[in-house]
Amino acid sequence: MGLQSAQDRAQDVGFHGLTSHDSLGRDRMQAFDRNWKVCSQNVRAGASRATDTGLDLGAVKWEENCPAKDEKPPAAAGGRMPDFAGTSVKAARAALDPGTSVTVEDALPEDRWVLMESNWKVCSQKPAAGVSLNGRPVTLTAVKFEENCS
Repeated sequence: MGLQSAQDRAQDVGFHGLTSHDSLGRDRMQAFDRNWKVCSQNVRAGASRATDTGLDLGAVKWEENCPAKDEKPPAAAGGRMPDFAGTSVKAARAALDPGTSVTVEDALPEDRWVLMESNWKVCSQKPAAGVSLNGRPVTLTAVKFEENCS
């Protein structure tokens, strides 16, 4: 079902604490709900729950396939660098401490600017996965999701 329709239906039955997230783990915002479809929800359909329960809908863009299960964005655990390969640049940046200096470069020779970070996937990273961050700067190379890392 479309995200906007799902939200409307949920409100019709009394759910008002509605949130949504990117089921592909790319940390994209669902700014135009009509362009997204629902893949998952945290409250089972038909479950009798109080409508003050928060309802979270996992969604992807209409042209995308729903993943078998929601992909979780990476997280920096214990101050160590996560493996960001294939992750959106936006999700990678969000996983790091806000004070971390992050440089993002085009992995292809075009030297393009990475403006919409949720549309770019990480190809390589410095420091390597597992290395202690300790305030180190981070460098990521990336390409658009439909491109191959070279």
